[in-house]
Formats: sequence, C-alpha cells, structure tokens
Amino acid sequence: MINEHDRVVLTAPVPSEGLESGDVGTVVHVYSDRQAFEVEFTTLDGGTAAVATVEASCVRPVTNREITHARELTVR
Repeated sequence: MINEHDRVVLTAPVPSEGLESGDVGTVVHVYSDRQAFEVEFTTLDGGTAAVATVEASCVRPVTNREITHARELTVR
C-alpha cells in the first residue's frame, strides 16, 4: 500500500510534465479512493520539477535494491 510521504517510481511517462518511466517522486496526497496520488518530483538540488496527479496503476513503491539515476528534465 502506498501512503503519503512514500517514495514511488513512475511506471508510465507523464509527457505534459516531462516525466519518464523510472522517475522517482514523493507522494504528497492520497485521494480517498486510493485510485490516484499527487506526487512531487524534485531535481537533485531540491527544487520542485513537477507536482502531478498520477493514477495508482502508473506508480509503484521503491524497493531497497534500487538507486536513483540522474537525467536532464526536458520540460520545465
């Protein structure tokens, strides 16, 4: 179960925000039906890159065997 403040990984891109599958964000709101989340994605220096509403089927929890990977954001 994904909860507020959990880190999640996108399993589908969000082109309107320049986000790609594999991008990592933090859940800032869980909708009451748990069918969607508000997720904040930040740059490595801590700035907010995007806050997106993401369907539950398009994110998964991070695991302890994963590391982050840097890439340049194409939309800002």
